[in-house]
Amino acid sequence: MSLTEQQKHKLKKFIKELDQYQGRHTELVTVYIPQGYEIVKIIQHLQQEAGTATNIKDSATRKNVIDALERMIQHLRLFNGTPEHGLAAFSGNVAAQQGKQDYRVWSIEPPIPLKTRIYRCDKEFVLDLLKEMLDEREVYGLVVLDRRDAQIALLKGKTIVPLVKTHSEVPGKFKAGGQSSQRFHRLIEGAAKEHFKKVAEYVKSQFLGNADLKGIIVGGPGPTKYEFVDGGFITNELRKKIIGIKDLGYTGEFGLQELVDRSDDLLANEEIMAEKKIVTKFLDLLAKNPQMASYGEAEVLSRLQQGAVDTLLLSDELSEEKIDLFEQEAGKMGTNVVLISTETREGVQLRDIGKIAGILRYQVQSG
Repeated sequence: MSLTEQQKHKLKKFIKELDQYQGRHTELVTVYIPQGYEIVKIIQHLQQEAGTATNIKDSATRKNVIDALERMIQHLRLFNGTPEHGLAAFSGNVAAQQGKQDYRVWSIEPPIPLKTRIYRCDKEFVLDLLKEMLDEREVYGLVVLDRRDAQIALLKGKTIVPLVKTHSEVPGKFKAGGQSSQRFHRLIEGAAKEHFKKVAEYVKSQFLGNADLKGIIVGGPGPTKYEFVDGGFITNELRKKIIGIKDLGYTGEFGLQELVDRSDDLLANEEIMAEKKIVTKFLDLLAKNPQMASYGEAEVLSRLQQGAVDTLLLSDELSEEKIDLFEQEAGKMGTNVVLISTETREGVQLRDIGKIAGILRYQVQSG
């Protein structure tokens, strides 16, 4: 499952806050409750651990562990049941100075269902499972080819990751003198088949067995892409993974970008297309009806506070403090917020005009 930019931002912020704390001994408590697991059983387990902690020899550590467990138990009792995706909870004395007390408890329902149960007392909070959720998992295979060149890549989130580039030995249009046209045609067809076989082997080595692969999209100029797909070069398992074939004007890296741009029908539910569409809408309004668009920190904040902003676009290159400020203002006015990455051309355009933009509810005169 791919996370939205808002989910990523919330999770990154949560992880960053907890990552800064370190206990003097093994006294910071981490609890992961899996999806569907009874929260009351976790509470009972923590009560047992609190009893066992009375045996800890060091008095300061003993107090910190017991108090952290008791606060965790109190916090978990606030839940009527385990949230849909499970729960990650953290508790401990995070005072910066030794001998001081600053007990805090945090919890988050993760955006991806938890499958693992964890209870641990350590010098640090256990955050690896949450950090792993930030890794893009669902990917698409991209294959762009003609009779002379081919490039294979992954679309991972919003990023095109080139994997393999290959060039064929198919002769050009001009044949060597003395060769019959039939012989030359056979040479071309033979070389093309070898090229397709080689590309198919690369496709197999890169994509077969990738459990996160949602589908493969093939593209290229002319009929070559159909010769490749329909010619029996690709294994049946991967053939079934092909979700679309697109006509392109380019091969190579330009072709990969064009393939993504032309696959919005296939990727309609994917975040990359949602982001591209919303930024494109803003840029179109800015060009054709600028009174319905706003950009730049000061101007957008003013429009936001007026209640004029329907959709707020924030670049993920903004500081967390700035994102939080604008999200709070947007919340007061019922404004939709979309975090935009800089992994697309449209996201880079937003960054370059000030990182903050708004699609307005009604026309507003500038100045």
